[in-house]
Amino acid sequence: MKYIRFFNELNIGDIAIVGGKNASLGEMYQNLTPKGVTIPNGFATTSDAYWLLLEENGIKDEIKNILNGLDITDTTNLQQRGLKVRNLILSSTLPKALVEELEEAYKMLSNEYNSQNIDVAVRSSGTAEDLPDASFAGQQETFLNVASYEELLSSTLKCFASLFTDRAISYRTSRGFDHFKVALSVGVQKMVRSDTSSSGIIFTIDTESGSENLILINSIWGLGENVVSGRVNADEFFIFKPTLKRGISTILKRSLGSKKEKMLYDEKSRTLNVATSVSEQNSFSINDKEAIELAKQALIIEEHYKRPMDIEWAKDGRDGKLYIVQARPETVKSRESGSTKSEKYSLVNNKNLKVLTSGRAVGEKIGSGKVTIINDTSEFSRFKSGDILVADTTNPDWEPIMKKASAVITNRGSRTCHAAIVAREIGVAAVVGCSNATTVLKDGQAVTVSCAQGDEGFVYDGELEYTIKSIDMDEFKPTKTKLFVNIGNPAEAFKVAKMPNDGVGLARMEFIMSNSIKAHPMALVDMKKGKGVKEQDKILAFMTPYSDAKEFFLEKISEGVSMIAAAFYPRPVIIRTSDFKSNEYRNMLGGAEYEALEENPMLGFRGASRYYDESYKEAFEWECAALKRVRDDMGLDNIKIMLPFVRTPDEGKKVIEIMNKQGLTQGKNGLEIYAMCEIPSNVILADKFLEIFDGYSIGSNDLTQLTLGVDRESAKISQIFDERDEAVKRMLQMAIEACKNKGKYIGICGQAPSDYPEITEFLVQNNIDSISLNPDSIFKMYSVVSNSEKRNLKV
Repeated sequence: MKYIRFFNELNIGDIAIVGGKNASLGEMYQNLTPKGVTIPNGFATTSDAYWLLLEENGIKDEIKNILNGLDITDTTNLQQRGLKVRNLILSSTLPKALVEELEEAYKMLSNEYNSQNIDVAVRSSGTAEDLPDASFAGQQETFLNVASYEELLSSTLKCFASLFTDRAISYRTSRGFDHFKVALSVGVQKMVRSDTSSSGIIFTIDTESGSENLILINSIWGLGENVVSGRVNADEFFIFKPTLKRGISTILKRSLGSKKEKMLYDEKSRTLNVATSVSEQNSFSINDKEAIELAKQALIIEEHYKRPMDIEWAKDGRDGKLYIVQARPETVKSRESGSTKSEKYSLVNNKNLKVLTSGRAVGEKIGSGKVTIINDTSEFSRFKSGDILVADTTNPDWEPIMKKASAVITNRGSRTCHAAIVAREIGVAAVVGCSNATTVLKDGQAVTVSCAQGDEGFVYDGELEYTIKSIDMDEFKPTKTKLFVNIGNPAEAFKVAKMPNDGVGLARMEFIMSNSIKAHPMALVDMKKGKGVKEQDKILAFMTPYSDAKEFFLEKISEGVSMIAAAFYPRPVIIRTSDFKSNEYRNMLGGAEYEALEENPMLGFRGASRYYDESYKEAFEWECAALKRVRDDMGLDNIKIMLPFVRTPDEGKKVIEIMNKQGLTQGKNGLEIYAMCEIPSNVILADKFLEIFDGYSIGSNDLTQLTLGVDRESAKISQIFDERDEAVKRMLQMAIEACKNKGKYIGICGQAPSDYPEITEFLVQNNIDSISLNPDSIFKMYSVVSNSEKRNLKV
């Protein structure tokens, strides 16, 4: 056929003929189907068919005249001209030669699937689409559930017209593409019946941090258009690429999306959105096995194209199979990944701020301005450059005004929705999935949108002051003293990992526990045993969709730990086991039943003493089981384990014995077990402790408190608490010397070196192995360490 090519006749070299989308489908259909990538068959019209349409109907010059002198910043004028061009094409007649070939190709595809009228997806593919430096994704139209030859002809003409949607005109103009050097190819593909199952998007790069070690899968019920448009908050799965390549299926994290709607087939309108059931909202739309299968297919696709990819997938409810329906190069984060330049946004004052709403942070920037709430495209003329765009959701029609925004806020959407993708591309802060933004925010209200505080994005009242610090990573050369970072929030791990560092000196288990578990661990232990506990209803609500208390604990702890371990892999990550005090445990759901009231919890039932006590031992065994899962089952053997507040060598022995019984065997598979050096006894009896442990990490906060006899939570004597005190410095010196004499690891993870350059310099002069700093101190203290080492060499 002259104007049609089936997928088995196409490859990636045919972009000029059938566009990037269809060329990619042909490339994969030919080369990757034998490797296990499942792709529904189909065909595409060629660029010649589009040019034939313009020629036979004599409309090319008329289109040029309509668009002549267009200013895309005038959204009203853009809408008027775009409508004229589309109506001109829609009133045209498809060329007879193309009509005949479409009928023949449709019959061939129907016969292949044993059908008279196969249901197909009809998608537009621009011939300059999906180039590595420009993604036209979503600029043209898609028609689903096209179930007859007559519908196919109608949809084909509509696709041709959609080359001139307002968003497509704006996109091409802003990026310097000539409207008449871009043609439109129509892709016709066997429809996957995901209306009765699930569908979604895969990115083979982390869309936030840019890490190429992650595969991100979004999943929803029903047809996939809802996840692309951001109409539905999707489930998320993060899979770790390095271990997947080694044959280990490592799902780092699962996040349950609300998924309040699903798109189904409809005979009259082709598709229809309906509400999902409570059961569907409270369960994942794919299981772990399916997530891993999708990740494996995505990895095959990425390895074939040798670049990060943006992939659409669907599960057929009839045959239960997973299909790849589109794949294109990822064009935002992959361009940034080679850059050594970085910008760090920070609020000047982050105390006593009024949070108006919050949602999923997109990027790491901050933006401020006046709110303009837009409900539909007819209101675009109200939007002024520099405004904050607030909407229920966005779609590709909104791209012309999004380029004017200083930030974007939506009620709905997840990190791969349209609003998120465009915000990354144009480089502005976006907070998506807020649920109530259009209700709580008002037109003209001054707000600040901050995505600089981790996974959660915040909308604050007022235009707040913020700073932008430019950082060149090339300036940071390796130092002899290892520079580690302290981290507690797994959601920040991949962003922090981009900073110059040698690993993690302190990952706080209690932070993971308080955010991911909420409940007192022993309450979960008793629930597993079938015992009723206080606040059980609240615990069960937080556990959704899990019903087994132990599996909930193990999975959520292992997810939090593995996200941190994977972000820094293969650099070492030191995980400190939980170090809550009794008052902090009491505040957890169900906690009051398990904790005594202590006069001074700082010196009470905390640290290692808990782990072998019968009142808490089972919870610690669960903690060990979660850590073993990360190291052994998930393949993240860069984890080292550190025990807090070990008062005596005998305590250390008791705890290590429990760990060994739980499969965390010291020395096996490179496992090292450290102790926090934070009690004077740790320093005085260092020779005894270091016979048991593989090294120390100094906790300067507690060591200062106990050396000086100062309650660090008491305001009355806070002026006495000073890590620079000579007694504390001697303790530090003694601990370093003891480890050096034994040939054991010695680092510090307390607050002192993050606050005081003189302490950092003192530690370097005493040849400490590593200094672990808060992320906001690493750039400042790097120069202190570097300069101090240079002075040491001169001496």
